[in-house]
Amino acid sequence: MANSPANPTQLKRSLKARHLMMISLGGSIGTGIFLASGGAIHTAGPGGALLAYAAVGIMVYFLMTSLAEMAAYMPVAGSFKVYATNFVDPAFGFAIGWNYWYNWAITIAAELAAVVLIMKFWFPESPSIMWSALALVIMFGFNYLSVKGFGEAEFWFALIKVVTVIIFIITGFLMIFGIMGGESVGFTNFTIEDAPFNGGFFAILGIFMAAGFSFQGTELLGVAAGESEEPEKNIPKAISTVFWRILLFYILSIFVIGMILPYTDERLLSDAVSVSPFTLVFERAGFAFAASVMNAIILTSVLSAGNSGMYASTRMLWDLARDGKAPRFLGKLDKRGVPVNALIATTLVGSLAFLTTFFGDGAVYMWLLNASGMAGFVTWLGIAISHYRFRKAYIAQGNDVKNLPYRAKWFPFGPLLALFLCIFIILGQNFQAFTGGGIDWNGVFVSYIGLPLFLIVWLVYKVKYKTKLIPLKDCDFERE
Repeated sequence: MANSPANPTQLKRSLKARHLMMISLGGSIGTGIFLASGGAIHTAGPGGALLAYAAVGIMVYFLMTSLAEMAAYMPVAGSFKVYATNFVDPAFGFAIGWNYWYNWAITIAAELAAVVLIMKFWFPESPSIMWSALALVIMFGFNYLSVKGFGEAEFWFALIKVVTVIIFIITGFLMIFGIMGGESVGFTNFTIEDAPFNGGFFAILGIFMAAGFSFQGTELLGVAAGESEEPEKNIPKAISTVFWRILLFYILSIFVIGMILPYTDERLLSDAVSVSPFTLVFERAGFAFAASVMNAIILTSVLSAGNSGMYASTRMLWDLARDGKAPRFLGKLDKRGVPVNALIATTLVGSLAFLTTFFGDGAVYMWLLNASGMAGFVTWLGIAISHYRFRKAYIAQGNDVKNLPYRAKWFPFGPLLALFLCIFIILGQNFQAFTGGGIDWNGVFVSYIGLPLFLIVWLVYKVKYKTKLIPLKDCDFERE
């Protein structure tokens, strides 16, 4: 699928195996582990946090193996949209495509807001708009250069995060055994008061939702498949190694924090970098300037997430346009294989969404952000449904699963379990709104706004074009 004068409508396959691996790693290692992990431990205790993250990790594993099976066979930039269109229903594919574009376009706005908070740590009196504009220019620049420029930037951004987590885990274990930071803490904090489990079932359920947000971004690999070298070989390889690394990073990091810091420490509830659980552990180990170093690392993490978000949403918008499901001018590529029009449109929407943080009390921005959070889970739901239908259609059309470049393990149990857990997480987004004396309607609307938006887009397209569920024997397996 190389871009050439004879074929000027295709993306360039410039992403190498190392880029793919770091794109997927970088997509899921971010503020969820550096900041939110402390709140998870404080709420549910170290054991509760470990249980929730492990359960969501298993769900993500099955989702990623499902995605790998489809992406290795059919590596396209509009992956989730294409699979949903070809194996479920064109209306479902249309809704999944726009849902995923919106998800990451709004995430760009969230990362711009985060950059402002991070820079205020060092420059409290500086103008906010200056830092957000600078971050936007950096993200746009990496995506405008070429897909290789994006891949290289993401490789180094992700590498900084990976090295930080590894150093943190090693330091933590040295502290647990008393080799660093004074006396050995042993299992004292792991069993303090109500630990390892605090708050019962509903506390763990709440962390289940937070853990789901932390793992979002692993599916970026599916979008990058359309521009990767040797996708049949590199995608399964990246998926299998990335999942275990992510799970180990999260599980071991939470274990270290739970062992060294008591879950009763109120500072764990804060999102401030100065009291990030990583900062607190590094300071206890005797590292000077721990807060400043962690602030710099979280800055690269935020830029990485924004960089990836811009890439993913741009490719999805380009593929929607190419398929006639978005304005045609967004489907053009420049001579370097970059969908510049789609990139500019996505950047404008992300920056406009960010500007809503300056108006009123930021309520509009919070609604956008909540709808975006739900959109990520809807995408995962789409992957599980598409893979189940993909495998069934592949067999129904007389193909042998042994001929697939990669086969997801435990089919059909894997995608069905992932489907069930995704629905569980989506419906339980804000279960607290239903458990009080009466229903908190404002809480319900804010938490679930993304679901009716998705259903409206799906049903409007379905009614307008009278689409139906595609029979298994008619599913399209044509490979580009």
